[in-house]
Amino acid sequence: MSDKKKIELPDPSDIKEDILAKYPKKVAKKRAKSMVINDPEMDQEQQSNVRTIPGIITQRGCCYAGCKGVVLGPTRDIVNLTHGPIGCGFYSWLTRRNQTDPGPDGENYMTYCFSTDMQDSNIVFGGEKKLADAIREAYEIFKPHAISIFSTCPIGLIGDDIHTVARQMKQELGINVFGFSCEGYKGVSQSAGHHIANNRIFTDVVGLDDVVRPGKFRVNLLGEYNIGGDAFILEKYFEQMDINLVSTYSGNSTVRDFENSHTVDLNMVMCHRSINYIAEMMEKKYGIPWIKVNFIGAEATAKSLRKIAEYFEDDQLKSKVEKIIKSEMKEVKIVIDQVKPRLEGKVAMMYVGGSRAHHYQELFNEMGMVTVSAGYEFAHRDDYEGRKVLDSIKIDADSRNIEELTVVKDETKFRPELPEKKASLLEKGYRFEDYEGMMPDMKKNSLVVDDISHWESEKLIEYYKPDIFCAGIKEKYVIQKYGIPMKQLHSYDYGGPYAGFKGAINFYKEIDRMINTNVWKLIAPPWKNQPEIVAKMADVEY
Repeated sequence: MSDKKKIELPDPSDIKEDILAKYPKKVAKKRAKSMVINDPEMDQEQQSNVRTIPGIITQRGCCYAGCKGVVLGPTRDIVNLTHGPIGCGFYSWLTRRNQTDPGPDGENYMTYCFSTDMQDSNIVFGGEKKLADAIREAYEIFKPHAISIFSTCPIGLIGDDIHTVARQMKQELGINVFGFSCEGYKGVSQSAGHHIANNRIFTDVVGLDDVVRPGKFRVNLLGEYNIGGDAFILEKYFEQMDINLVSTYSGNSTVRDFENSHTVDLNMVMCHRSINYIAEMMEKKYGIPWIKVNFIGAEATAKSLRKIAEYFEDDQLKSKVEKIIKSEMKEVKIVIDQVKPRLEGKVAMMYVGGSRAHHYQELFNEMGMVTVSAGYEFAHRDDYEGRKVLDSIKIDADSRNIEELTVVKDETKFRPELPEKKASLLEKGYRFEDYEGMMPDMKKNSLVVDDISHWESEKLIEYYKPDIFCAGIKEKYVIQKYGIPMKQLHSYDYGGPYAGFKGAINFYKEIDRMINTNVWKLIAPPWKNQPEIVAKMADVEY
């Protein structure tokens, strides 16, 4: 469908040197390793997952934000309790536009903000009693299926033992209560929180319900967070294919689904960075293989649906997949033919967490647009270069802050038929646990930037003059003041869904509207019409 025209990008060496010249020598040396001029035919090392340099304005979030805000936040039937000051509690609320279907029981706690509201006296004398009281209160009011506890920075500093409190309350209340030591200062970004969330869900939740659900095909979808209703689109495809989607980690999800997620035949990973840990651990313990999928972009969605059908080796399933693709692609082509003449050759830049900076290039490619520069907030080298570099990644002090679980085969729940199926498919050329990363898919001379700063963003905007810039809320209004449309790809700016075929159509129309509007040309920034305000020291007698 997409027209693979060869577009050559200019060598950005000059702008890279111009950016680095502003930094002190030591800072410039470090940042140079995080700014790579891409050549897909070469093996290039992209520095990532290192601490942000003090003084640079970063887009990153903290460990707590990754654990609570990203992974556990979209789970509707669990009371997520933040143990810390109320300021941190904002992330206990629904901040990312994660949507959910409350189901027949209507159990949905996502719109609530649960916090222990630690005060000065609690910081001095300890907050474990207050935490226990908060858990009791939450249970008395809501009677949830489970309660989770999230430590913020002050809790780690004063040493409250949330795990002992969790065990005591679990015994007292008779429900699952478990905690996450996800203090914001751990790791170098929210990526640490993803890892911690994966670990604790795996040890305290997965495997508690052994009931095998009905259906010929059972799967989990990992790393799909139902921003703007993405998961709702994908769930309909699985229903049409008669595939039982047992759990989604963690869009439109429940803890009950997590408990049962070890009974599936296949794990599908969307966001490679936030959820690959649990996919790997489930394979070791239960034998469940995993594949990388991408449902962002019409062509990517078709490819992923076919890959799922190929795994199950069922002709009827393959037929259903082709029927869906044929039906959906008709409407996709109509819209592409409408917008492509207005968008072809337009320039995009994107700096988004997870795999989004990679996945959304599929959508821009389908519209004939060019991604000249992209990067992640919290990636590791394998997200850029592919999983082939995993063995060469060195474990540093920050990574050692995160518990590495020793996972062994469960002799009673391990399913030997799944590794046998995997071995058979491998012989036929089927690819498991494989991700080639973002850089091989980007054009030569595109600029790949990890943990981009505001200074770097401004200089690259001046250089590339992009038609659209995609990032998060921290950058949104700064970018718009340059007269450039800015699309949030973390929360979709109240748009979406953008996943699947229907989502691709929504995205085509949205980008067409944003890029081809004249509004930015009609509004002059206030500093162009008003005199600059200059401050001076006042004459004061002491």
